[in-house]
Order: sequence, then structure tokens, then C-alpha cells
Amino acid sequence: MENRIFGYCRISDVSQNEIRQIIALKEFGISERDIYIDKQSGKDFNRKEYKLMLNNIRENDLVVFMSLDRMG
Repeated sequence: MENRIFGYCRISDVSQNEIRQIIALKEFGISERDIYIDKQSGKDFNRKEYKLMLNNIRENDLVVFMSLDRMG
């Protein structure tokens, strides 16, 4: 089975814009269907799209995000 590449972006609240992150992930070669977006605080990992992404990745898949603070 082929390894897949996923993208993850997060903004802290809905007043922010995630477009910059999405454009960068697409330029990296990630399909829009494999980009997960959360619009909430990074205070914990109880985020819908983050959990969905974790359920879809397998060993040796790659997760790309634009900066470490977007993960947590």
C-alpha cells in the first residue's frame, strides 16, 4: 500500500483566515481532500478534524503542517 501525505491546518478562531496555510499545503502537493482544518484553540487535542486525521493515517504516512504552533 502506498504511503499518503496529509495536511493539517488550524486557526484559533473563526475570525482568522486559513487560506495561507491551505495554499502552502497544496503547493507542497497535498490534495485538498487530504487537508484537515480545525477552527478552534490549540489548548488541547480535542479537535474534530485532528481526530479524524489521526483515524485516517497509517504507519509511514506523512503529516505536513506549516508551523509547530498549528499542531498544539
